Amino acid sequence: MMENSLETWGPVCASVGVAVTGLAATYYLTKMPEPTCIPPVDLDNQSHILQDGSRTSKLVPKDAKYKPLYEDVETFYDIFQRGIKTSGNGPFLGTRSGPNQEYVWLSYQEVYDQSVAFGSWMLEQGIQSRSETVIGIFSQNRAEWVITEKACVAYSLVPVALYDTLGDDAVTFIINQTNMSLIVCDVSEKVNKILKMVSEGENRCVKTIVVMNGIDGVDAELAWKVDVMIVPFQDALKTGCSNLKPVAPPTPEDLALICYTSGTTGNPKGVMITYKQAMAQITGLSIAVFNYRLFNKNDVHLSYLPLAHMYERIGQQCLTLEGARIGFFRGDVKLLLDDLQTLKPTVFFSVPRLLNRIYDKVMAGVKGSKLKVMLFNWAIASKENELKQYVIRRNSIWDKIVFQKIQALFGGRVEYISTGSAPLEAKVLTFFRCALGCMILEAYGQTESVAGLTMGVPGDYHAGAVGPPIPYNYIKLLDAPEYGYFAKDNQGEVCAKGVTISSGYYKDPVKTSETFDKDGWLHTGDIGQWLPNGTLIIIDRKKNLFKLSQGEYVAPEKVELVYIRSSFVAQAFVEGDSLQPYVMSVIVPDEEVLMAWAKSQKITGSFQDLCKSESVKTMILLDIQKIGREAGLKGFELTKDIVVRSELFSVENGLLTPTFKNKRPQLRSFFKNDIAALYKKHQGSSS
Repeated sequence: MMENSLETWGPVCASVGVAVTGLAATYYLTKMPEPTCIPPVDLDNQSHILQDGSRTSKLVPKDAKYKPLYEDVETFYDIFQRGIKTSGNGPFLGTRSGPNQEYVWLSYQEVYDQSVAFGSWMLEQGIQSRSETVIGIFSQNRAEWVITEKACVAYSLVPVALYDTLGDDAVTFIINQTNMSLIVCDVSEKVNKILKMVSEGENRCVKTIVVMNGIDGVDAELAWKVDVMIVPFQDALKTGCSNLKPVAPPTPEDLALICYTSGTTGNPKGVMITYKQAMAQITGLSIAVFNYRLFNKNDVHLSYLPLAHMYERIGQQCLTLEGARIGFFRGDVKLLLDDLQTLKPTVFFSVPRLLNRIYDKVMAGVKGSKLKVMLFNWAIASKENELKQYVIRRNSIWDKIVFQKIQALFGGRVEYISTGSAPLEAKVLTFFRCALGCMILEAYGQTESVAGLTMGVPGDYHAGAVGPPIPYNYIKLLDAPEYGYFAKDNQGEVCAKGVTISSGYYKDPVKTSETFDKDGWLHTGDIGQWLPNGTLIIIDRKKNLFKLSQGEYVAPEKVELVYIRSSFVAQAFVEGDSLQPYVMSVIVPDEEVLMAWAKSQKITGSFQDLCKSESVKTMILLDIQKIGREAGLKGFELTKDIVVRSELFSVENGLLTPTFKNKRPQLRSFFKNDIAALYKKHQGSSS
């Protein structure tokens, strides 16, 4: 469905005559409309510089102390209560059952009633209403996910999300570390996975599993064997309704949630976030965009980014605060455009991967004729000129003859998009700002900062940076001399402090002390640079970690150690692109092993000839992918393609350190064109 929708963009303007278009364009260009989004700060001076060299937002006074956006809203429970009133008990959570089906909505009050019923049922099962009790949620985004979370909030329980990409060992670790006794799952496959973990583990803390889709397919025999009770979600609601318990809302200082990061090596880390920290983030984000527009009860959002991560989670709280509607995608990203076109959202939280894919398809369609290329370039230039005059609209002639079908892909009503998790190329960001005629802001942050640390300000038409600090965040750059970055040059490791910063990792003081220093500064591991206008750009990653387009970090050394287990591999260099969802690699084969293999296959030629052979390359690629899967590498860590090189990395050629470790910056530079060629070859591939 997604592919078909994109391909129908086709000839966007073939039927429009050049002369008519030129005359109409001239008319519109001479009638520039009034600005619709004047920036709230001087675009050449977007952040305060404090005495210690750190920076903070100019959207609030330099010495501003945190205070909630609304005095009576200090927790997620308060947010929901305000949402009920603000919406006039309007529609809240929407679900779509299939193609050609409209969204069916639960009202704010219905969601509240169900959350209290489910919370009451949990208390009946012996769950203690206190801010240390953990409840697991193992599900894709859907209404029951939110109902479960709001039940936890109503009774001061702590929701902890589990998700597939963590891997089975990590899920088991989280269950055991948090002593998780009750888990809410969406489908029977996940229930059976948990039951298998319980049966194979020593710590059998799981006592109850609730299933959203019903118990068909659940391994009842294994559940009985490990003494785990299986309950359909609807049955729990019905039982809870008959014996409602008084709500026990949390305080601002209570633990709101634990969000586990996938990490790169070792066990995942549980980031502890209090209500006060989360509310400060919500307030800061609201201040950062409200000069353009606050969300309101008429807003609609399509939820597809994982609720297991903070980006979507905090975004939904911002929407709930103002009584907006949240519709869920059907669980398949391939059907996402169909969901968008049915829901017609006004607000959309996204990641570069989706936007890049749509951009590539549109650009491929534009190249069909000189007329389309000319009109397209003319349209982009005209709309970009409007952006520089602070005009954001979608009612120009260009919207009618060039961009209308692109806007229709998103439902035709989008007014605000935020993008994060990975960088978005400047040309792609500018394209969507022009084509969609809406506000698009890029943000940067991490789980340890609740979500965002920086975000572009409304009206800023520049692209390439991630904006100034979000209000109530303080950011400074620390020297990273081993990488050649110094704060005096406005470069260094990005460190953050403020009320939005997590208090540390759950039951892990060692890792907490490694990431949060004694003065409360969070060390992100990212290398940033202040631009002259007071905005931040991320230029490197400390400790050689890099992030892919879906937001997952890769530790290349770990992957390389797996790949050299192959008897054919002498050396390996793994590289990634933050705009792509997979890694590429350079492989130097073991000459002795490869020559022996060639002889057994009756293949002749020198070692150098074999390294140029496509069949040899394919053989090595399949072998390291197989070894990677056997070693438990995640899908995004399995290399998509390889360059085979006959010359070893060495100290002499500058590609190894004196201790024979890969010199990553030099390797990255040396193989830059080779890696780029591999990504170009696989352009548009998603796995």
